[in-house]
Amino acid sequence: MNTILLAEDDETLNNNIKIALESEGYSVKAVRTAAAAEAAAPHADLIILDVMLPDGNGIELCKRLRKKVNTPVIFLTSCDDEADIVRGLDSGGDDYITKPFRLRELFSRIRANLRRIPDVPEMELTAVEQKLLGYLMQNREQYLTRDQILEYLWDSKGIFVNDNTLSVNISRLREKLSKSAGCGRIVTKRGMGYKWTDS
Repeated sequence: MNTILLAEDDETLNNNIKIALESEGYSVKAVRTAAAAEAAAPHADLIILDVMLPDGNGIELCKRLRKKVNTPVIFLTSCDDEADIVRGLDSGGDDYITKPFRLRELFSRIRANLRRIPDVPEMELTAVEQKLLGYLMQNREQYLTRDQILEYLWDSKGIFVNDNTLSVNISRLREKLSKSAGCGRIVTKRGMGYKWTDS
């Protein structure tokens, strides 16, 4: 199940979009401030971001997020000026939807952006291994620290991964990947962390 982070300060619209997305089978983390969105971003598979938030600008937030995650970002805003759209996309946004909008269009854009997230290679993986590998592949060629990975893997539904468990899961993943020809590998760099590379 994909997790969508929804950052929209209008309470009614926030609730309505959340309900609509959940009816489509998504897990939704709905927030109303830039600070809450920034904190929740590492756990999301896709981010829907309003440009005007009470404690900050969504475009500036997107620029900060791009230094940390490669998660697809869809701007959802009433700012329909061409210059605003260009600024949003140039800041690292993947898509831009102006209000008012149709839910079917939003769902379609979400599906299209989620499709660009690489599929995990077909192999026998535990839930933690699958989530870990997906996160590394989503941020391919970018080093992720142990803290970033542990924060992403933390799951309030019962998946708990500590520092030692992470090492074990990385080791097991490497072993399984070595038996799957041509699917890439996990690289470690001391002091920087881990990254997925296709080479």
